[in-house]
Amino acid sequence: MTIIWRSSFALLAAALLAACQPGGPKFKNTDITGADYGRGFALTDQSGRPRTLADFRGQLVVLTFGFTHCPDICPTILADLAGVMKGLGRDAERVQVLFITVDPERDTRELLARYVAAFDARFLGLSGDLEATRQTAKEFKVFFEKRKAGEGYSVDHSAQSYVIDAQGRLRLFVRQERIAADLADDLRTLLAE
Repeated sequence: MTIIWRSSFALLAAALLAACQPGGPKFKNTDITGADYGRGFALTDQSGRPRTLADFRGQLVVLTFGFTHCPDICPTILADLAGVMKGLGRDAERVQVLFITVDPERDTRELLARYVAAFDARFLGLSGDLEATRQTAKEFKVFFEKRKAGEGYSVDHSAQSYVIDAQGRLRLFVRQERIAADLADDLRTLLAE
């Protein structure tokens, strides 16, 4: 599977603006506080319950995109997030991990439920129809594209994760390779606010 990395001028501008703000918290991941995207979604969780970002107010949200048939990056991200949650101890109760599928054609609610629970029973899998998936991906500047692979298909997608604070504001852009090393520290910083 090829992971597509796309840089965004808005992301860079938000990161540079945040870096210039004196007195704010210092994060190990990219601070995108004040970015003009990532404001919400309307999807369904693995139990069939409609969900929006407002449902998670009062908690930190770690939001990531992927699909259950992903051979490498998605399971690595979820395993790293499970390790972060374990490392947070009791503070993990104040953090919700959301896995949004970019493959709504194959990722049924039942499959999402089994998949995310294999990493951590607290994780939620979210899905929508193709149009809702496209809208959500666009809102969070995530690229995805279905590609023929053998007799079936795969889905190329960008692999960033985001952290949303307890007030529902987009705060951090997290590269996949930084989750295990840095995310727990940044979550503790946000929990202390």
